[in-house]
Amino acid sequence: MSPRLRATIQLLVLIGVVALLFILFPRTLAFVELAARELRYLWWLVLLVALAGWLIWGVGRKRK
Repeated sequence: MSPRLRATIQLLVLIGVVALLFILFPRTLAFVELAARELRYLWWLVLLVALAGWLIWGVGRKRK
């Protein structure tokens, strides 16, 4: 399996899991919509998502 195919599969699985969670927990979707509208009050949410992405994909990689 090539790295590009693996990355594509991971992205599709992630999108599928997020969609499934929105279907199972519709209040979460309402919260995300509210957060998008009220971003100036919920800026910490953007920081938490960025931190999560950095921890998931950035930490532990060796620099070139």
